Amino acid sequence: MCAAARRRIVDSVSGTRESQTSGMSGVEDTIKDFWATRPRRPRRGRKIAGVAAGIANRYHIDPTLVRVALVVSAIYGGAGIAAYIVGWLFLPEQDDEVSPFESMIGRGRSSTSTAFTLLLCLALIPTVSWFFGGVFPGFPGFLSVVVLGAGLFLLHRARGHLAQPPVGSPVSDVPPPATTHTSGPVGPVGPVGPVGPDFAATSTAGGTTMPLPDEPATDPEPEVRDTPPAWDPLGAAPFAWDLPEPTPPQPEEEPPPAPRRKSRIGLLTVGVALITAAGMSMGLGSGWIDPAHIIGVVLAVLGLGMVAGSFLRGGRGLIGLAVPLAAIGIGMTTIFPDGTSGGFGDIDAKPTTVEQVRPVYERSVGSVNLDLREMPMVGDVTTVVEVDLGDATVLLPKTADVEVTCSTDLGEVDCLGRTQSGSDNQIEPFTDYGEDGPGGLDVQLIANVATGSLEVARG
Repeated sequence: MCAAARRRIVDSVSGTRESQTSGMSGVEDTIKDFWATRPRRPRRGRKIAGVAAGIANRYHIDPTLVRVALVVSAIYGGAGIAAYIVGWLFLPEQDDEVSPFESMIGRGRSSTSTAFTLLLCLALIPTVSWFFGGVFPGFPGFLSVVVLGAGLFLLHRARGHLAQPPVGSPVSDVPPPATTHTSGPVGPVGPVGPVGPDFAATSTAGGTTMPLPDEPATDPEPEVRDTPPAWDPLGAAPFAWDLPEPTPPQPEEEPPPAPRRKSRIGLLTVGVALITAAGMSMGLGSGWIDPAHIIGVVLAVLGLGMVAGSFLRGGRGLIGLAVPLAAIGIGMTTIFPDGTSGGFGDIDAKPTTVEQVRPVYERSVGSVNLDLREMPMVGDVTTVVEVDLGDATVLLPKTADVEVTCSTDLGEVDCLGRTQSGSDNQIEPFTDYGEDGPGGLDVQLIANVATGSLEVARG
């Protein structure tokens, strides 16, 4: 019993290992087959570089589905742009031997220049670092990469057998040479004896004399049929065997198909998107509703419309509306995460009394220059300086007691001699009493620049 149980355990373990090995080999074979039969970027039907059109042609699906997947992954996670550049680099173009990247390293010929390929490689570096960075160490970006990779893997497993037609193979328009059939033996080709004005070339098969060039041609004798034709298999009418074969009836031409009715899914989607935007705008400023969320919901409506249009053969024009909205949405969520309420331009303020100091000095794009050196020697001042994209400079009196906090998300900061540069620069709150020690004007300052430079100094 112990030996039998041990044998069953060994068999189950070996079966598990075999199944794992076969599963890994299946994944490896699928990846190798994808690379060997990877899509080619066509010259017709493309929007930018033909990556989406090439994938759609390879797997016989609507290119709108591929474009929707890339746009959605570019908005939610950010991998769509990086994936498109990778496809541009590693998918060969129609009629090219290899992809642009392979051509750059000397593997073959590509119509894409080496300089442009190098530019794409350089553009891939900031794209990856920009979209895969974030609050959760790049989790949304890597998640979108996993989703895109898994989708492409499953698509190849399901439709990889649909071979891509060869691109650029020449097709001959010359019909094959006509063949003749002879009844009876065929003799040797060519003249039997010397050819001249008094001689004729004869065929040894039938003894028929062929006229020489200087002799008039004579019509051959009509062939006498001694077997019944196909239309008289029983031989009932031998007197009509010399008549030509009857012409078979020609099939009736089918009427041309009726023109397909144009789908209205695009117009319907735009209408729903406008109604959604108008309804959400009525609650603007209440709760979580803001311009960025409105654009996100409208993009979701357009995405659903494009997915439905891929099945109903319509809605292609929605791409032209979704792309600029996506660019605006990315700008509002990455460059201006807190909105654009600060406005644009420069602020140059030089208050001389405590009452003239504003609680907040902010700009979405621009600069803030706050000069407090003309403030009185006593009093309490509390202010905040916020810049999304630009520069900020705060000048303090030499004798003021200052409690200050400085930070920049991307750029450099110089906060009363404490400097940092790069990304996520945080100067912890500290107190500086100036040249005369404690006492005098009390200033509480919080300064933050999202992208740019920040300087806090004494005048």
